[in-house]
Amino acid sequence: MPEQRAAMWLMKSEPEEFSIADLERVGREPWTGVRNYQARNFMRDGMALDDPVLFYHSNCATPGIAGIARVASAPYPDPTQFDPDSDYFDPAARADAPRWLLVDIAFVRRLRRVIALEELRAAADRLGDLALLRRGNRLSVLPVSASQFKTILAMEKHAP
Repeated sequence: MPEQRAAMWLMKSEPEEFSIADLERVGREPWTGVRNYQARNFMRDGMALDDPVLFYHSNCATPGIAGIARVASAPYPDPTQFDPDSDYFDPAARADAPRWLLVDIAFVRRLRRVIALEELRAAADRLGDLALLRRGNRLSVLPVSASQFKTILAMEKHAP
């Protein structure tokens, strides 16, 4: 019997730009603007349809995990790389050789409460090598193990 693939992810967004409430309102959204090769490679090579995603609010008063989404498309070229009016324009990208890919994500649910970064740090012993907690990590797309995902969701039920 073939081994089952079980990939899970954490994706960061600044809530002023696009929040879990925005995703709930629109239902599905392309994850545009990723301009880091490792994060792009996670979307291109690692993600599959229906993979679960922890939706993380970054660069805000209380950074933390605010909801759950799922991967809702195969990877495809990010159109912002070709738009000279976009903040994410890349003059080296060509339609016949796109540099940047994205996936759509779909809303699943908001968490009952935001699981703050400080709470995640306090649980580092239970979260193992969670990429989010690595010193200097600034990636907007990160892998999460099944065990880490389960531990984080269990934290939702308990007051910090």
